[in-house]
Amino acid sequence: MIEVKNLSKSFDKFQALKNLNIHVDKGSVYGLLGPNGAGKTTLIKHLAGIYRQDTGNITISGQPVYENPAAKALMVYIPDDLYFFSQYTIDETAKFYSRLYPTWNWDRYHLLKKVFPLDTKRRITRLSKGMQKQVTFWLGICLQPQVMILDEPVDGLDPVMRKKVWNLILQDVAEHQTTVLVSSHNLRELEDVCDHVGILHNGSIMVEKDLDDLKMDLHKLQIAFADGIPDGFPQNILPRENILHCEQNGSILLLIMKGNREEILSLIQQANPVILDVLPLTLEEIFIYELEGIGYEIQNILI
Repeated sequence: MIEVKNLSKSFDKFQALKNLNIHVDKGSVYGLLGPNGAGKTTLIKHLAGIYRQDTGNITISGQPVYENPAAKALMVYIPDDLYFFSQYTIDETAKFYSRLYPTWNWDRYHLLKKVFPLDTKRRITRLSKGMQKQVTFWLGICLQPQVMILDEPVDGLDPVMRKKVWNLILQDVAEHQTTVLVSSHNLRELEDVCDHVGILHNGSIMVEKDLDDLKMDLHKLQIAFADGIPDGFPQNILPRENILHCEQNGSILLLIMKGNREEILSLIQQANPVILDVLPLTLEEIFIYELEGIGYEIQNILI
């Protein structure tokens, strides 16, 4: 559904995206992760057809996006910074959208008044940020898009409304095969909704995997020995390139490792640990330790 091949973009002498490739399947929810300045918003603005790429190809449903109204009619883009016509009410904006998008659904619009309890006669720009976000999702869902591109989508919404919005989006994913690409720093929330994840760093995708596969490839191990940690452990037993994080807390050693779980456990057993536990990893931990592996670690700098 969404295909990006060898995408590069520079602003003056700064290269924001470097030969970037991503693939998003139809009917999936793709989480785009990355530290600040990694290029997430730049990539999203290319997907929405706002920026023109220097090199590479971007297609949605097989169609190029930039300056292509047919491709843009398939999608809804919800940025972090919203824009509405200053004089328009919710009802007037709905009428405007209905003239632009042939897929607009008035039945949905009236039905969703039960979900978004807002006065449709009020000017949108006079609403709070959270209420404006509600309007954005309300109208966006009524467009019945094939693709939703979301940049920090539920920032500003209260917890109950966040849950309602995600339920509506995931219902469309399940029933209408809507494709969703979402960028957010709320990794705990993304973990509940995404089935595929891409981690962007310095303008390139460093990891792109199914979320379950990503969790299967990373392991959090808690290890203890009867007579203290053996000299040279774990570097002398385990492949150094597979060790993403090593931390000692008293007599307990915490390891974050890549690779085949059974092979790793077999190697560790050779050192005769008295405790060897495999703990579950959250998406936030995966994100942190993947970036630690390329030098983005947290360091103590205060003396």
